[in-house]
Amino acid sequence: MKKAKLFLLVLLAIGCKQKDKEANKEANKEEPMSETAENTDEEAWQVLFDGTSFEGWHFYNGGEVGEPWKLEEGAMVFYPPEERPEGASYNIVTDEEFTNFELSLEWKVSEGGNSGIFWGVHESEQFGQPYQTGPEIQVLDDDRHPDAKNGTTHQAGALYDMIAPSKKVVKPAGEWNEVILTINHEANQGSVVMNGEKIVEFPVHGEEWDKMVANSKFADWEGFGEYRTGKIGLQDHGDVVAYRNIKIRRL
Repeated sequence: MKKAKLFLLVLLAIGCKQKDKEANKEANKEEPMSETAENTDEEAWQVLFDGTSFEGWHFYNGGEVGEPWKLEEGAMVFYPPEERPEGASYNIVTDEEFTNFELSLEWKVSEGGNSGIFWGVHESEQFGQPYQTGPEIQVLDDDRHPDAKNGTTHQAGALYDMIAPSKKVVKPAGEWNEVILTINHEANQGSVVMNGEKIVEFPVHGEEWDKMVANSKFADWEGFGEYRTGKIGLQDHGDVVAYRNIKIRRL
């Protein structure tokens, strides 16, 4: 009888060990899946500017990026030239075009400075400037630049001349602001998150978009906001401005 009980105890011990092994196997299976998901999410982001070169960018309707843009401490910095040839502008755009995406970057503007972030930019000799086709997210020193007095749709973070920020979250001139711009034509949704706060939402095409344009300064601009696929652009507005950590994720 004692032998039978001993035999049963041995069987139970073996069974428990086997269950522990199987449980460990299942746990080990889950870990790589989690890592893979994280890696996939990270790989979805495409670096547009890594702080070391202007690769992937060029002057709008022009060649490789150079003066008056410079590389400084991991940022691309625009210094307006003291003498500007008549009609010269130094806006830059991406080599690639994008349709549905999430764009992440940081910007810092000088005191009294003005610049802008464009999307849907169509590059053609028909258009001399990116803003003729590409809607703009405003980059501005709200405290000092006179354009901030022209209404809230002209202030930092706004969809320029169309949708004002819901709250003021911009940092003072000379400090970095983080912006995440989302454009999704499939869902007909656009948004701006600045410094962790969603401050602007808007449609990106259709009847509502057309009404917004019709009520703006762009109402009679041929080609404005008409290109769902286009380039990302950064504006030369004649003031010192810096951009860094620029990346994009296609949706």
